[in-house]
Amino acid sequence: MVKVCVCGGAGGIGQPLSMLLALDPNVSELNIFDLNIAMVPSAGVAADLSHIERPCKVNGYVMEVGQKPIDHLQECLTGCQLVMIPAGMPRKPGMTRADLLNVNADIAKGLVEACAKYCPKAVVALIVNPVNSVVPAMMTMWEKAGLDPRKIVGVTTLDVVRANKFVAQKVGADVKDVDIPVIGGHAGTTILPLFSQSEAGKKIPAGDIADMDKKVQDAGTEVVNAKGGKGSATLSMAYAGARLGSSIVKGLLGKETPIECAYTKSSIVEGLPYFASKVKFGPDGVMEVMGYGELNEHEKKRLAELTPTLKEEIEAGLKYAETNSFAI
Repeated sequence: MVKVCVCGGAGGIGQPLSMLLALDPNVSELNIFDLNIAMVPSAGVAADLSHIERPCKVNGYVMEVGQKPIDHLQECLTGCQLVMIPAGMPRKPGMTRADLLNVNADIAKGLVEACAKYCPKAVVALIVNPVNSVVPAMMTMWEKAGLDPRKIVGVTTLDVVRANKFVAQKVGADVKDVDIPVIGGHAGTTILPLFSQSEAGKKIPAGDIADMDKKVQDAGTEVVNAKGGKGSATLSMAYAGARLGSSIVKGLLGKETPIECAYTKSSIVEGLPYFASKVKFGPDGVMEVMGYGELNEHEKKRLAELTPTLKEEIEAGLKYAETNSFAI
């Protein structure tokens, strides 16, 4: 059984993510942490989830805005084997990607720094945008602290979930039988679904591939627009995060070696030290970063096109890490 913490657990993603993790039979204890300005108190989320018919013990922890996680999260994080971080600010109108990185990298740094001190052997799964930059920043500081790089992972599972659902709907397949690998990054054109590597995906008419590709890339915007600008993809993101979390937990227990797409430190594409591809999880976290297999001509072209964009976003994260370190 595994002890898990959700940092940002009282937010729009954090609440449903916490509920799904509390339902996981392999999770024995769930700690929910959030700031005192969260939509509801984390203690209230914990009390609510503690009434569910599962053996999982649920605890709530809170910190005031402006305080440092490393000074307040010892009890919350000690003993945790998986920490999921759906934290950070959403991108606001007029905000550049660089603006968003500066805000959210600082938020992620505070939390990952606390993990480095109090649960350095835990897997830390980041749902903090922009993932393409935040993960390289956190990984670099994690390694500077002398810690195991197999423990840091960026959550890109929602791209896979969306691709599977859209393809199933397009070709009339059972979504349980569809498994579309999605490689590259986790934003816009850096998202590359490999339809050619699924039997269902191969049924998509050639003339529709580009549109399906774009549909997966723009799915987040579709949700934002459908919510009238009053929210983003919180429920599907929680589902996707729980799917990855469940796989990581199974790997930690050593019962299975689950394979999921995730954004990690990688050497499979020259010039891109971070890349999303299939990853095998085990007792130490990321056990193997797998190659992306054979690509068709459309996919080769797309990979070449996304490479400069993803490289630039990785470099932005690495630049942040040049002037920042964990205080542990």
